[in-house]
Amino acid sequence: MAKKVIFEKKNVLVAGGAGFIGSHLCDELIANAKVICVDDFSSGSERNIDHLLANPDFVFINHDINQPLDLASSPELKKFKVQFQGIQEIYNLSCPTSPRHFAENRLATLAVNSLGTKNLLDLAVYYEAKFLQFSSSVVYGLRNEDDPNRQVDEKYLGLVDQISPRSSYDEGKRFAESLVQNYHDVYGLDAKIVRVFRTYGPRMPLDDDQMIPDFINSALNSQDLVIFGKENFASSFCYIDDVIDASLKVMDNGGFGPYNVGSDVDAGFRRIAEIIIAETGSQSAVRFEEKKLFMTELLLPSTQKIRDELGWMPVVTLENGLKKTIFDLQAQRQLQRFE
Repeated sequence: MAKKVIFEKKNVLVAGGAGFIGSHLCDELIANAKVICVDDFSSGSERNIDHLLANPDFVFINHDINQPLDLASSPELKKFKVQFQGIQEIYNLSCPTSPRHFAENRLATLAVNSLGTKNLLDLAVYYEAKFLQFSSSVVYGLRNEDDPNRQVDEKYLGLVDQISPRSSYDEGKRFAESLVQNYHDVYGLDAKIVRVFRTYGPRMPLDDDQMIPDFINSALNSQDLVIFGKENFASSFCYIDDVIDASLKVMDNGGFGPYNVGSDVDAGFRRIAEIIIAETGSQSAVRFEEKKLFMTELLLPSTQKIRDELGWMPVVTLENGLKKTIFDLQAQRQLQRFE
């Protein structure tokens, strides 16, 4: 399809746009673009996009991207003139991300990282759209515990296990990157990859086996904050606003990448728990239990590449990010009481 004239604003498709990261991306894009949010609520939530549904520059399509998506014939998109203007950008965040429901989503995770990603890449080729793949730090695999250096740059090939209990997610993300690389090479597609490390912030789901919202929930309930790991269990956490800023910079001006996106500051889970207890005024205690499948010590990102090429670095401190997250999750709890 030949490139089409842009009438007013560019048309942007966000797959997985009702999820935690995807909905924040839609919030940022809507200021300058017409946003097509595609999601099937496998792990996203309508609550995340409710405030956008009345915006004339926002259209939500409930669709499983493992099935082909015909945008030109969609009645909801007539006002976006897709048949004439096409799509200018595609962001792929589609993937079930719930640790609690990981087991039942294993095959769906494999499917969306393969067939679903291919369907979106085919759309990008057809519309000659720019494409941004949201990959993950899991492509680097496990930490080599004999190596005291936990920081990795984009050249690190990883310590991987393609048949591990969590392989559907880890290997799915690696295969999705391979798809993007090959579409870039074969079709000359303007494609880019960001490898997102642990991210936190408002709209994280409660009771989903994710440590920061679980800590906040427990503190508000005056229950013990449980750290699934050893006393020195640590990781890095990047606030959602910084991740969105990095993603937009990569889409606008970045090369293929991949780019590590995350905080390169190691944060102990005990310290995080103590900040949350103090901010909530809770009397909760902290205790330790055996680690879980998705609560493991991850590698730390080197962000030198994205700093050098795009001038990006995270700016929200852990303390300020946690305050904002606590405020939002308190509001979530209040709303759930009235539902």
